[in-house]
Amino acid sequence: MKDLKFPINFTFNVTTISNDFSATDATGKTVAYVRQKMFKLKEDINIYSNESKNHLAYNIRADKWIDFSAAYSMKDAQGREIGKIARKGWASIWKAHYELIDQHQKLQYHIREDNAWVKVLDGVLGNIPIIGGFTGYLFNPSYTVTDLKGQAVCQLKKEPSFFGRKFKLSKLKPIDNDDDERIILGFMMMVLLERRRG
Repeated sequence: MKDLKFPINFTFNVTTISNDFSATDATGKTVAYVRQKMFKLKEDINIYSNESKNHLAYNIRADKWIDFSAAYSMKDAQGREIGKIARKGWASIWKAHYELIDQHQKLQYHIREDNAWVKVLDGVLGNIPIIGGFTGYLFNPSYTVTDLKGQAVCQLKKEPSFFGRKFKLSKLKPIDNDDDERIILGFMMMVLLERRRG
């Protein structure tokens, strides 16, 4: 995933039993196909270069058993670590907060949910018959990546859609290609975790 054309769109497949989605760039080209292995005690995500799944490009795996604040290692096809994404346990109860760590184990970026009330309203109204089917059009959380100086660099926003199946990742300022890769992989893991949480 080099020299990507933003925005990147994540579209979940609702016709499969696995938790999987495609990532396409601004031209509509598929840049990744993400598939979560089912029935694993540890999160295990494979990222392929396309939907044919004939070329494994990356893997993301939990560092420990299912845990409240686990870290997830991101590796390329050769097993080289690109970085990690770590969920901030207690800090994420109200408002999602993750940290992106680089290949040298140094904190590089924060990912924070922009407005926790959106998720609360979605959860409450989503349980009401009939109305619940439309919350995917009404409540769309967003998550912003900030550097260590507090400057916003990227934002992921859920797009209005039935079943909450579409997300758009936009770049807010220029960053290195290596950082693009780390941020996109981090968001791929985060969106699976947050979608499961509701």
